[in-house]
Amino acid sequence: MIMPRGHQQLLLPAHPGFIWSSLALAFAMNMLVNMGLFGRASGVPDVLALVLAFWVIHQPQRIGVGIAFTLGLAMDVHQSSLLGQHALTYTALSFLALGIHRRLLWFGALAQMAQLLPLFVAAHALSLLVNLLAGGEFPGAWLLLAPLLETLLWPAVNALLLMPQRRAPDPDANRPL
Repeated sequence: MIMPRGHQQLLLPAHPGFIWSSLALAFAMNMLVNMGLFGRASGVPDVLALVLAFWVIHQPQRIGVGIAFTLGLAMDVHQSSLLGQHALTYTALSFLALGIHRRLLWFGALAQMAQLLPLFVAAHALSLLVNLLAGGEFPGAWLLLAPLLETLLWPAVNALLLMPQRRAPDPDANRPL
């Protein structure tokens, strides 16, 4: 059936294997960035936080605060940072994303970006606060770049992770996709 203009295509359910593999890939990307030549730069976007926020918004019955906490602990162990810093950050981000997920899905990409920017800023501010309270140094003004880059990456991540759900439920010779 051809959808009229202005209507969104109905999405198929997300396959659990795809959800978990995308989270594992985002975790691996964060690990690779952290093991880079210059270490963890403060202006680099947190890909795991971005993918985690996406799945909390689109699949809240499968990905929630508990998984965010577990992935945060794993990131803390990998980065040798204060145990619980990323766990607290990812948990707070997931909780805030869970609070707006029903409303957020009604908007287009630009309006979603405007609503997600404060969430990413709050997550980075919370991480900075925990770091400073533990005696860490202020990473500099480059820290403001990370939530902005995460927000700008949102439409690309949204389109990429929704792509497998947009296929036709019953493909045939005339409609292979």
